[in-house]
Amino acid sequence: MATSRKTTAAGKTAAGNTARDDADQDGQETTDSSPKGMADRLQKLNLTGAAGAMLDSGRKDLKALMQANEQSYKGLQAVMKRQTELLKSSIGEWQRTVGSMSGKDPKENLAKLDEMGRAAFQRALDDMKELAQLAAKAQADSFDVMRQRISDNVEQVSKLLQKPRGK
Repeated sequence: MATSRKTTAAGKTAAGNTARDDADQDGQETTDSSPKGMADRLQKLNLTGAAGAMLDSGRKDLKALMQANEQSYKGLQAVMKRQTELLKSSIGEWQRTVGSMSGKDPKENLAKLDEMGRAAFQRALDDMKELAQLAAKAQADSFDVMRQRISDNVEQVSKLLQKPRGK
């Protein structure tokens, strides 16, 4: 927590320290946004193994991206597979209906086609809804992988930027 201290015209506090000191007499950090103050704070950061941590983070990012792409690809495959099944089913139903029509009564045949067309339209709407849900689930699974990795990155950066305790 930042503390406020009165400074004199010379930039000194009553205790004789400059106003830009990183910690006051109580050991609490002061807010100093000058370039020197920021450089001092950066020098005090715990950067031991930072290069290794950055490399490891990059590997984890790449792995998460690959997992997200794999989830997306699997989802796309599932949507395409289901779409193919629905199309084959619909074609088979149309073929059975047309094959069962007799050439004797055209009104009856038209009534069958009309009924089948209405049912096919409703089924198509239901199928589109199902396919949209499959696609949305695939996207959500892919996004969850990336969201978790972003969360891990934020946590890692926060840990790196924390000032080491007791120094």
